[in-house]
Amino acid sequence: MARIFALADLHLSLAGHKPMEVFGELWADHAARMAQAWDGRVGAEDTILLGGDLSWGRNLEEAAPDLAWIAARPGRKVLLRGNHDGWWRSQQAVRRALPPCCDLLRNNAFAVGPWVVVGARGWLAPDDPSATPADRATHEREIARLKLSIEYADRTFGRETPRLALTHFPPRLAGEGSTAVVEILRAGGVSVVVYGHLHGPDHARAIRGPRDGLTYRFVAADAVGFAPVEIDPPRAAAPA
Repeated sequence: MARIFALADLHLSLAGHKPMEVFGELWADHAARMAQAWDGRVGAEDTILLGGDLSWGRNLEEAAPDLAWIAARPGRKVLLRGNHDGWWRSQQAVRRALPPCCDLLRNNAFAVGPWVVVGARGWLAPDDPSATPADRATHEREIARLKLSIEYADRTFGRETPRLALTHFPPRLAGEGSTAVVEILRAGGVSVVVYGHLHGPDHARAIRGPRDGLTYRFVAADAVGFAPVEIDPPRAAAPA
């Protein structure tokens, strides 16, 4: 049976624009270690959800080696944009640059095994102390994109199939209250949310497991040993 995996924050820089070793020994040779783990776990019939911050390339030309690396790995890939994916500008150009094994999650949704996958990048919450007016505007656009994804899923797949959401930013943080994103996910029929973005000491701010009626899966690469994380199939409903 085909399986579903997830991994975020690959932070590839095969063209050498931003070697990740500057962030510590944990990142040394991480692309090779990540490829070994991916190739050993994911089969050609499987799907892997890639939750943003995929390449440090500033444009498609610089990102080309990183996108080729992703394409060369086994499985179908569903790509989401992260806050550092500066190469991801024109949607049409990105689609043309990717092989058929790669899909883009942006204002749409996909049937993946037993799930319908919806999602959007997300952004810094407006009530964050460091948020600026520009952050508020971006956050509102990402809220709109998430709603568009859910509406697409409603039109295309209905509400019978369980839903999984892929985001880059965490929908909420440990020790803080619920958010507009959480409420949209719950209203949109989502039961599992997969996300990344948090690194180093911020791993402690990640929510994992059941909360808010959702199950959170935190899959930033440096938090999961640079290895794809298998996503469990939906739980069967208890008999009435």
